[in-house]
Parts: sequence; structure tokens; C-alpha cells
Amino acid sequence: MAPAKKKKARKPSPAFMKPLTPSPDLGAVVGSKALPRTEVTKKLWAYIKKNKLQDSKNKRMINADDSLKAVFGGKKQVSMFEMTKLVSKHLK
Repeated sequence: MAPAKKKKARKPSPAFMKPLTPSPDLGAVVGSKALPRTEVTKKLWAYIKKNKLQDSKNKRMINADDSLKAVFGGKKQVSMFEMTKLVSKHLK
């Protein structure tokens, strides 16, 4: 019988924790100071929920208001998966 393997605690990837500076368009939604990618996503979801921008029929879709439209490249509606791709273009 093989000895039981010890479970290692998962460490967050340093790439995710590196503070990134949002573009002016994204800064209007999440703030202009540098944040890790994880915090940007949290603040974006808080904004979406606060302004009730999640589609009522299909929860995976996000309806853009004027601030988010600038981040989403002018699109009125994007999926939550497409949102992360579009937001990453606004982080340096």
C-alpha cells in the first residue's frame, strides 16, 4: 500500500496577485488605483449587482450601462466569460 500523500495548501498564483493599473474607462467603474486582477473582478461584480445589470432571463449575460459600454468595446450585452477577456484589455 502506498503512503498517503500530504495535501498541499493551494497558493494563489503570483500573476493573479500582481497589482495592475486600470484604464480610465475601467477606472470609472472600479477606481483608478492599481489592484490585483482578482479585486478588479470582485469590484466589477459588485458594480453589476448594485446597478442590476445582470440579465434577468439569462444570468450569464451582463447588460452594459454607459460606464461599462466603454469597457466592453461599445457592446450592449456580453457574456460573463467574454467580460473577463474584455476587461483584461483595460489592465496594464
